[in-house]
Amino acid sequence: MDADAVRERAADLPTEPGVYQFRVGETTLYVGKAVDLRDRVRSYADPRSGRIRGMVGRADRIEFAVTDTETQALLLEANLIKRLRPRYNVRLKDDKSYPLVAFSDHEVPRIEVTRDPEAGAVAYGPFTNKGRVDAVVKAIRDEYLLRGCSDHKYANRDRPCLDYEMGICSAPCTGEIDPESYAEDVAAARRFFEGETGVLADPLRRRMEAAAEANEFERAANLRDRLEAVEAFHGEGGEAVSDRTDDRTVDVLAAAVEGDTARVARLHSERGQLVDRSRHQLDAAAGDEDEGDHAGEDANTPAAVLSAFLAQYYAEREFPDAVLLAEHPSDPDVVDWLEAEGVSVHVPGAGREAKLVELALKNARKRGGREDPVGALGERLGVSRPARIEGFDVSHAQGTAVVGSDVCFADGSAETSGYRRKKLTDRNDDYANMRELVRWRAERALAGEDDRPDPDLLLIDGGEGQLGAARDALAETGWDVPVVALAKAEELVVTPTGTQKWPDDAPELHLLQRVRDEAHRFAVSYHQTVRDEVKTVLDDVPGVGPQTRRRLLRRFGSVESVRDASADDLTDVDGIGDATAQTLRERL
Repeated sequence: MDADAVRERAADLPTEPGVYQFRVGETTLYVGKAVDLRDRVRSYADPRSGRIRGMVGRADRIEFAVTDTETQALLLEANLIKRLRPRYNVRLKDDKSYPLVAFSDHEVPRIEVTRDPEAGAVAYGPFTNKGRVDAVVKAIRDEYLLRGCSDHKYANRDRPCLDYEMGICSAPCTGEIDPESYAEDVAAARRFFEGETGVLADPLRRRMEAAAEANEFERAANLRDRLEAVEAFHGEGGEAVSDRTDDRTVDVLAAAVEGDTARVARLHSERGQLVDRSRHQLDAAAGDEDEGDHAGEDANTPAAVLSAFLAQYYAEREFPDAVLLAEHPSDPDVVDWLEAEGVSVHVPGAGREAKLVELALKNARKRGGREDPVGALGERLGVSRPARIEGFDVSHAQGTAVVGSDVCFADGSAETSGYRRKKLTDRNDDYANMRELVRWRAERALAGEDDRPDPDLLLIDGGEGQLGAARDALAETGWDVPVVALAKAEELVVTPTGTQKWPDDAPELHLLQRVRDEAHRFAVSYHQTVRDEVKTVLDDVPGVGPQTRRRLLRRFGSVESVRDASADDLTDVDGIGDATAQTLRERL
């Protein structure tokens, strides 16, 4: 749309509060709210930033919805941003990919680290450092001997399992511990996750000191490392997080912006105790600058990110009694809305509340180093923190049953709900196959047909040729996403500027390897399924049914390999006898 088209459209809009959308085709580019729709939309005829000018130029129409009040406009804007994920807005990402610690809803609860707790489970988190969570849960099991097995394995046992022999389970399944004592152990473990660090740190410290006195220095060192993980689990802040006289529910929020991504750390306090913490990843508004809802204001500042987070987060959650912020949000309407709902909102200047805000800010800024391979990967590649990585691989059998995989990792963990796969054109050309696969993903993204957020980085399984094919697809479609490849033979990282050999113990390399290996596994698995569905000459061999054919192809990989197999090799396959093996050799 040009300036005249924007002015013409604005003239038709009402002067009431509401929400407007800039759209192209079926894709929403930007969602905004306004006190006066006509006046606000008219301002886009002469945008003050190149980014907004580009957005307006891409749009082919403006849609709007009138609301009764400014507050309704605020909530509608937040809901539309969450649902439509427009490219030019700051967008809150779901934090479901972060691990939680759950105690199952069972008369003898088990403890587990999960991203999808069962119904009725008591869950703590989400947490951002899975390694530390695993270490703490291991320490919990060592100290309180809580079971970690599934309900199916727990039921109907007549003797304890190996966990009991290893000393990490008290075997309630066979009555080695009475239900009342086990319940006390569960209660102690839960107190740790509710903020009482001493229930785990104190016995660990005693065991460490006892090991040191007995000259068991290696064991003492292991216990020391575990103690450090336990004491760091609830963060720093000391007495700042505890005030038993405060019976409010309080959320403490701070934001940090880094390139095109932003993080908001949330600490949640109940009755003066810190009982929950989470970090939330947001997509910053596209481009380098933004007018936001206030002309000339940068939407990618911590203040603007807090505004976006507050509206989107609390639009669908229960309100706390108070919200403490590291700084004032850029949009005063958000604060007015929260206060109208009875939420006290302020920026503390000193005292215990200021220490809580400082702790939240430290959590928001936490990045880089071995604890954050995603941040380390961004630094190594010279790109913004690649919170979302999509890995691509192609699998086929000499040009037949060609398929491609597209797997997704969020903050270093596989997000299986984001996995996709595609049948490709049958041809024995890995470069052309990769070009087709990446082009398919890019075209869907640009057309708004893919329901996933755009990735921050593409990883190609292969070398320079596969990377070149992927870059060709991106150039042809105009999809602007960084892309690198990882070659298997020497684990070389191939970038558009050259090939690099990273240290074998680099956590960022390990992250790329996990994504690459998962893309490969997913592609091979799908290829086997498709290959088994393809009619082959094996279908015409007497005595070879669909199941036997699948066994043959899985064992030998292709019809050609079956043809080359000896009679002894054939009879090793379940369902193939001497007669069928002879028939196979004659027919093939």
